[in-house]
Amino acid sequence: MAHASIKVSEHSWSTRVKTADDAVRFINHMGFCLLFPVKNVPLPSLYYAMARRVPITWDKYTAKLWEWKDELPRKRRAFYAKYFKTRGTFISLKLLPHFLAMRESSAAPEAAERFYSAGRISHDARAIWQALAEHGAMATLELRHASKMETKAGNERFKKAMLELQCLLIVTHFGAEQETDAWASNRLELVARAFPAHVAAARDITPEAARAVLAQKYRSLYPEAPAMQVARLFGWSKAEAEAALA
Repeated sequence: MAHASIKVSEHSWSTRVKTADDAVRFINHMGFCLLFPVKNVPLPSLYYAMARRVPITWDKYTAKLWEWKDELPRKRRAFYAKYFKTRGTFISLKLLPHFLAMRESSAAPEAAERFYSAGRISHDARAIWQALAEHGAMATLELRHASKMETKAGNERFKKAMLELQCLLIVTHFGAEQETDAWASNRLELVARAFPAHVAAARDITPEAARAVLAQKYRSLYPEAPAMQVARLFGWSKAEAEAALA
């Protein structure tokens, strides 16, 4: 199975990632990367930088990655959320303001109602956002309860709304918490509270300027990438991608 992430990792990152410090350096070098490689999504992955192989198996590398996705955001060393194609994504702190500006989502904690009124988020996403704004960072089950989505059907609504908020860069993973005897739950927080300086910085960047920075960074990883590939990956129109790459 061919993955574009392998190619970029091999060509621009020569040393295997072994430690959390290595992981942060890799994320900063790439600017943004997937947690695991995804077929037909041309992005580098941290898993491949560690394991140097695909397909993915549950091994020592996977276990370590599972810790880092919680640890690095909690220590404010990198941003993590389900972003590109709703898959686990790391974003460097240097580029985080540009992603926020590009999505026009450098929002204050109390902005949920404004986003809802503008049609940018759903009713369920508003409920989750407002719960986090009121109570602060919460683990998944606690947040479902606060958002009144405790049932099985409510859980499906919660998952859908949570993806919505993460793809808008409103909510981030912010550690983990042992709520039951099973797997630890994700701890979730508003980006405005977890990374306030980066949210503030985004307000000084226009969406056009942000797209240009992100497009050029992507081209540095994939020099041959056509405008349509960039557009599909970032969710832009072809005209926006062409302007960003000009």
